[in-house]
Amino acid sequence: MARLVLGDDHAVFVDALVTVLPQRGIEVLATADTIEGTVGVVRDNAPEVCLVERFFVDGDSLDFLHEIMAAGGPHMRVVLLTADREPAAVRRAMRAGAAGYVNKMCGLTALVEAVGKVCAGQPVTRLPALAQRRICGEDSGRGAPLEELTPREHECLRLLATGAHTANMARSLGISTATVRSHVQGLLTKLGVHSRLEAVTLAIRHSLLDSGDAAERQR
Repeated sequence: MARLVLGDDHAVFVDALVTVLPQRGIEVLATADTIEGTVGVVRDNAPEVCLVERFFVDGDSLDFLHEIMAAGGPHMRVVLLTADREPAAVRRAMRAGAAGYVNKMCGLTALVEAVGKVCAGQPVTRLPALAQRRICGEDSGRGAPLEELTPREHECLRLLATGAHTANMARSLGISTATVRSHVQGLLTKLGVHSRLEAVTLAIRHSLLDSGDAAERQR
């Protein structure tokens, strides 16, 4: 059972998650309704995941991610759970070290899947469809240099950013799981990283995921 703390100042929403999440295999260790309180319950409970709203009365949690992560230690994952749909916020969160970003409009199933994936070391973004296309670069119209990655490797990188498993990537791309693993290993090597989470974090930090149209044109 995944163990998490929840920082959110919407009482009805918090009460609902505290009731429902244990039924989905997620233990809620503690809750808080301020950023300061979230840091405190993280420090006191040593969770695997900190699920935190973005906006509180005492500030924007994106400005305090380093404090939250420091309180939880190197093995804790932070997931932003928010109604904010702005793709730029996703990039900012991932650059700051968040492992996931989930819009509240995506529903309980998406949230539960996201918690499971970040616990397994996979990055996750779950946004409404239009915003998800924007964060993956489909609406941006801007290119970024990706000479080192093949078009397939770039496709795999974009799918990794959505939290897709190897099997899902294979189905989406119409290739075998062995080929997906080969492409993923290739992009990890070219990006100079050792994990899928590092690859996506690096890509977002350097806006590599804003080049979906450029990669598509190369196919």
